[in-house]
Amino acid sequence: MRKIILSLLGVLLIVAAYFVSQSIANNEKKKRPTPAKVVKTVFTDTVKNSTVQIVIPANGSLVAQRRVELYAEVQGVFKTSGKLFKPGQEYRRGENLIRIDASEYYASVQSSKSNLYNSIAAIMPDLRLDFPEVFQKWQSYLNGFDLNKSTPKLPEMTSEKENYFITGRGIVSNYYNVKNLEQRLAKYNIRAPFTGILTEALVTEGSLIRNGQKLGEYIDPSVYEMEVALSKTYASLLKVGESVVLTNLDNTETYSGKVSRVNGSIDAATQTITAYIEVKNKALKEGMYLEANLNAKEESDAIEVNRSLVMEGDQIFIVRDSILDLIDVNPVYFSDTKAVIKDVPDGTVMVSKPIPGAYAGMAVKPFTENTDELTENAPKKAN
Repeated sequence: MRKIILSLLGVLLIVAAYFVSQSIANNEKKKRPTPAKVVKTVFTDTVKNSTVQIVIPANGSLVAQRRVELYAEVQGVFKTSGKLFKPGQEYRRGENLIRIDASEYYASVQSSKSNLYNSIAAIMPDLRLDFPEVFQKWQSYLNGFDLNKSTPKLPEMTSEKENYFITGRGIVSNYYNVKNLEQRLAKYNIRAPFTGILTEALVTEGSLIRNGQKLGEYIDPSVYEMEVALSKTYASLLKVGESVVLTNLDNTETYSGKVSRVNGSIDAATQTITAYIEVKNKALKEGMYLEANLNAKEESDAIEVNRSLVMEGDQIFIVRDSILDLIDVNPVYFSDTKAVIKDVPDGTVMVSKPIPGAYAGMAVKPFTENTDELTENAPKKAN
């Protein structure tokens, strides 16, 4: 009986295994569903070549076009004047910036002037007897001699005898010695060379000033310059007098400037050329950081696009019958974000935004944003 039961169970297991295997085989024969084909939508623009103005971006800080570093050429105590010698103080042209006590030196100058006067007065009797024809002009010189004023120029000597006589008495050497002392005396007063403002003050009233000591800095706040370094590629494009638009870092203010100078040499280390932009505006201050856009050149039959659209090998994607294709272009200028390219035929439908994973032959669906075609007056900039 036991053998019969085991035999029946074996037969049942074999039959069950058969049906399970058939079920698995039938499931494998079922076809998997075909995934739907996805066609990417791309943004496009229709090319219209025109004249593109190449604008070179640059930046830098402002420096006063006229600035003076003040140094002492004499020694003495800084005397108090009508205005405080402090940063931000304004002065008019010819006004005293610094007055150094020169009372001791002034006395020595007056002594030398007095000696010159006495030397001339001592020869007057000899001039009356030996050179009566020149006596009057030397007498007039003495009459006009004022110790409190600058020493007047000596009368012109008209004869060789007169020259020998005057020179032999040491009058000419005494005269130039006095003029030299007067020149040095003038250095005790430092006057403003132009109307401007004091930006740095390194001394205060009452302090002892030494010869060669720096006293401060003085600028003219009406005209500033910005120094910019540009690639040597633009050396032939920059022109003196070219107008420049400058903006602050926040792009809230714009200023008008012009290229005042262009350096004649290229920096060997950086291969850049230096240009100087002159700008005038009462709101500007020295040290302000500005950005400039220099109009360098006009490129005809070209378009301006996003730099990321130009592939390696100087190619761009275009759309032909809903299929992507690559064409060769001629880039003539690259900025940080834009590129100016040529050799793209008018009417070409080009991709205006980068496509991740794009390749030639890829099926796409063109979609044009609410923009017009590139026009001649305002070339379309691909985003």
